[in-house]
Amino acid sequence: MRDPYTVLGVSRSASEKDIKSAYRKLAKKYHPDQNPGDPTAHGKFAEATHAYDLLNDSEKRGQFDRGEIDADGNPRFAGFGNGGFGGARGGARPGAGAGAGGFSAEDILKEFMSGFGGQPRGGAGARGAAGGAQWDPFTGTATGGAGGRMGKGDDVVVNVTISLEDAHKAASVPVRMPSGKVLSVKLPEKVEEGQQIRLKGQGSPSPYGEPGDALVTVRFEKSKTFRKDGHDVRTDVPVTLYEAVLGAKVRVPTLDGSVELTLPPGMDTSKALRLKGKGLYGDGDLYVNIRVVLPPGGDADLEALARFMRDQNPYKVRD
Repeated sequence: MRDPYTVLGVSRSASEKDIKSAYRKLAKKYHPDQNPGDPTAHGKFAEATHAYDLLNDSEKRGQFDRGEIDADGNPRFAGFGNGGFGGARGGARPGAGAGAGGFSAEDILKEFMSGFGGQPRGGAGARGAAGGAQWDPFTGTATGGAGGRMGKGDDVVVNVTISLEDAHKAASVPVRMPSGKVLSVKLPEKVEEGQQIRLKGQGSPSPYGEPGDALVTVRFEKSKTFRKDGHDVRTDVPVTLYEAVLGAKVRVPTLDGSVELTLPPGMDTSKALRLKGKGLYGDGDLYVNIRVVLPPGGDADLEALARFMRDQNPYKVRD
């Protein structure tokens, strides 16, 4: 940790008012809510908060000025009173944030955080005084405690399995959190396999600030009706022998509901019928494979017809 006077940009003779004013300027400039995704700013914010808390505490400031503690608040050497700084000299007390002026770093943050639209994410977490959390001022992260980054709780990863139909219409689906709570989550338009949906504030709670987020990873379930091929979709439709020979109108399932499809006479079932724009998200097509199903239990007349065709009018379908 750097010299706290240097961090705040004040002289060693600075008054409590000067120290408070210097910290307010730095906190506003480098606060995480003003600099999302900027680890350098987060580190400077944590460093300024630590420096202010040390200098704002009259006992700590006096001990630092006399060389009894370093910039991190740790004793430089033992032997004071009854066994060191824990004795009569009253060394650095954990959590002693406010000095004679009564303004802790958290108090100052609360004064102007309403302008940011949220609560301070530093506060007690930035000081590393609770739960054993220790802050790295250069990365803005906490280690050795439950604080998480800049006082925010940990993110959690959750998987959700959805149907092609729900993906196609961007439906709302139930998602169970690790806590057991079930949330209704609206799927994004044209959601893809493996895509993550961030649910702000639905992660692990934090004793220092806001909770983490939930990252919901989307998986497609195997459909009994459709087979996904990119944004194209394939399905099978069973027909009778006479429908395939004579032609017919049959109901065909699509992602938007069933439609009526006209089969031409003498349907060649080796080729799929394409319904343009009826695939996933309207970007792909729907391919319908026709399957001829023979009557159950056999049919004597059909067998006689098949033998007649074989003998009188044979044709090849294989080489």
